[in-house]
Amino acid sequence: MAKIQELQHLPEINFVETDVETMLADAIESYEKAFYDQTGKKKTLAPGDPVRIWIYSQVLKQYQTNLLIDKVAKQNLLYYSTGEKLEHLAALLSVDKDGPQKAITTMEITLSAAQDNAVPIKAGTRVTPGNNIFFETTEYQEVPAGSTTYEFQVTCTEAGTIGNGFTAGQIDTLVDPIPYTESITNIDTSQNGAEEESDESLTRKTYLKPESFSVAGPEGAYIFFVKEFSQSIIDVVPTSPSPGVVDIRFILENGELPDQAIIDSLEEYLDFKKRRPLTDNVQVGAPVQVMYDIDLTYYISSNDEDIAQNIQDAVDQAISDYQKWQKTKIGRDINPDELKSRIKEAGAKRSVVAAPVFTQVQKTEVAAAANITINYGGLEDE
Repeated sequence: MAKIQELQHLPEINFVETDVETMLADAIESYEKAFYDQTGKKKTLAPGDPVRIWIYSQVLKQYQTNLLIDKVAKQNLLYYSTGEKLEHLAALLSVDKDGPQKAITTMEITLSAAQDNAVPIKAGTRVTPGNNIFFETTEYQEVPAGSTTYEFQVTCTEAGTIGNGFTAGQIDTLVDPIPYTESITNIDTSQNGAEEESDESLTRKTYLKPESFSVAGPEGAYIFFVKEFSQSIIDVVPTSPSPGVVDIRFILENGELPDQAIIDSLEEYLDFKKRRPLTDNVQVGAPVQVMYDIDLTYYISSNDEDIAQNIQDAVDQAISDYQKWQKTKIGRDINPDELKSRIKEAGAKRSVVAAPVFTQVQKTEVAAAANITINYGGLEDE
């Protein structure tokens, strides 16, 4: 069951009784009533009565059946559906589950000297950062005659997140030779690789699908089409800063900002006439980062001295989780109260947070941590 935020207002339901105690009580009550109707005598089934034991065994069988019936019935509802059942439910709205995606990045090749003729870069030419991870060109390209540098896109040979996160300069080894090469390196961080689409992502995409029955004019339609483009996109904010202009900001998994190659690909995807109204001027970009510092001191109760190290580890994780929470939602205000709450839940007695301070973040901005200073103030008596 993938409980997406958009469906949180729906109540929990059961199609059949699934509480075994209620079923047992109803069965015993029905037996005692039937016995009285037939004999005119009252009979109470004691816990050790053979009839009660037999009834209990039958109720347990029915309980197992009810659980199965309830589970199967719920698979017809988007709120509860999972796995292959969810895929069939999504298919009713022509929504398909995305398979794994391959990471991409932009390479820059530098030749030892300009050549009179174009230098070919064959499709399938590979580069690597090492560790048996390879990126390759997917189509024929060439360095123009007279040029010494050229930029081109490569795709990881293996689908999934394995190709993500190689920063500029890390992919610098040419596997298949290109004539006259002096150096080659990636100039941006590899990204857009994703594992098979999760149930949560497919549920949300199915929920948003009706928004696409029009071209991307309404806000929900733009959100649907952007998320349809890539499952690695976790948040989208369309705004209209001026008449006829649609500004779309998006972020990737773990709050990573998209590079220009992904931005350009998404812009081209949205430009299709069946997705974009004729009068819309669509602009696509990464949100503006609002940087904040973390500077805090926390204390642990002396009563927790024996587990102080565990609490310190938990506080470190809580602060890391806060940073991720802060940067994975566009327009989320910088909120020190959330940070203090997480530190408290991790087991700290109290914390003194000098930074960040509460800061409003605009719709097209996203918060990201810069300088982080964490001080452990020691043990304190209650």
